[in-house]
Amino acid sequence: MSLFISLTLNGEARDVSIDDPRVTLLDLLRERLALPGTKKGCDRGQCGACTVLVNGQRANACLMLAAGLDGAEITTIEGLARGGDLHPVQAAFIEHDGFQCGYCTPGQIMSAVGLIAEGDAGSDPERIREGMSGNICRCGAYHGITLAVQEASRRMAAKEEGDAA
Repeated sequence: MSLFISLTLNGEARDVSIDDPRVTLLDLLRERLALPGTKKGCDRGQCGACTVLVNGQRANACLMLAAGLDGAEITTIEGLARGGDLHPVQAAFIEHDGFQCGYCTPGQIMSAVGLIAEGDAGSDPERIREGMSGNICRCGAYHGITLAVQEASRRMAAKEEGDAA
């Protein structure tokens, strides 16, 4: 027996059939919806490699049952760029070398987008590191990640100020 849910996935309405009510959002994204950017790391919610935005909030996709997300708005790393324009966080990660092996990068970027949207990034490196503490990088790109979040936060704040004027 299949369940049917409706999602807004990366800005597009999707109706999805779920054959097993125990399937996680992570497995649905990767295995059924062909969105491999969300990475499977620990599969226990400890590493942050699977971070996505669910209704605008950071979430570990490995801990969420897809069946409970009917009507949710989900954004994955594949949904950040607009046309040929990278999201400011993506651009800042490239500029500040906020990745090394790259495995954790999608989760780091999604977490940074959420942190900035929550208004908790600011420019204080300690505050950023604390806000990003649920995302683990084994390569040690933390300095570049922190600089990237600072830069993206500044750019996004300046854009909002310019849009408000």
